[in-house]
Amino acid sequence: MEILGIDIGGSGIKGAPVEVQTGEFTRDRLRMDTPEPAAPRPVAAVVAQIVRHFEWDGPVGVTFPGVVIDGVTHTAANLTDEWRGLQARDLLADESGVPVTLLNDADAAGVAEMTHGAGRGHGGTVVLVTLGTGIGTALFTDGTLVPNTEFGHIEIRGKDAESRASAHAREVHEWSWPKWAEKVEEYLRRLEDLVWPSLIIVGGGVSKNAEHFLPHLKEVRTPVVAAELHNSAGIVGAAMAAGPRAQTG
Repeated sequence: MEILGIDIGGSGIKGAPVEVQTGEFTRDRLRMDTPEPAAPRPVAAVVAQIVRHFEWDGPVGVTFPGVVIDGVTHTAANLTDEWRGLQARDLLADESGVPVTLLNDADAAGVAEMTHGAGRGHGGTVVLVTLGTGIGTALFTDGTLVPNTEFGHIEIRGKDAESRASAHAREVHEWSWPKWAEKVEEYLRRLEDLVWPSLIIVGGGVSKNAEHFLPHLKEVRTPVVAAELHNSAGIVGAAMAAGPRAQTG
């Protein structure tokens, strides 16, 4: 079954039709810059433009970088404050003219990785961590998602974790891969003390460069692997969430 998935990020908004049974794109991905400032209506206009680009008239799954409950966005760390308490699903549906399923971006990426990627067939407690503009997390227990975890915002040394360990932080501070790996390792050690996972999956676009930093994570007791779907996981998970068997906000 083919569904259009769209992934709203802090720097880019990406979409592609997905064959949800395989997790593969059926057409080339389209990426557009996230508007600045990333207010609701300009972002919704970009989502609608992606829908029109693919001439799509069916259900669409859309991810959002924050907490989503029943179509309402409650946090938006890397977008504008206007998203807080907004009926975002309705806004996106009205702007696009198609039914929209809206969910947290890391949750979407996690569902995709658990079904088609690095978490496939893995039981126990699994955490997906996306390292990008911010830090997103998805928590699974025996394959079941615990939605809207916000472990990217736990406090480390008096600061929000994503200000220290996100891929954006590495770029801003111009850290080398080994130096940044120290920050990621400290974050993952704190995370594993909180939930005691049996597997940690590191996702986001930076997962394509996993060989540069994963080998430096010497003190993390949990097995850490790179995501297999890389930066496509959000799109795939969004499409899966909009399928007829999925149940999400």
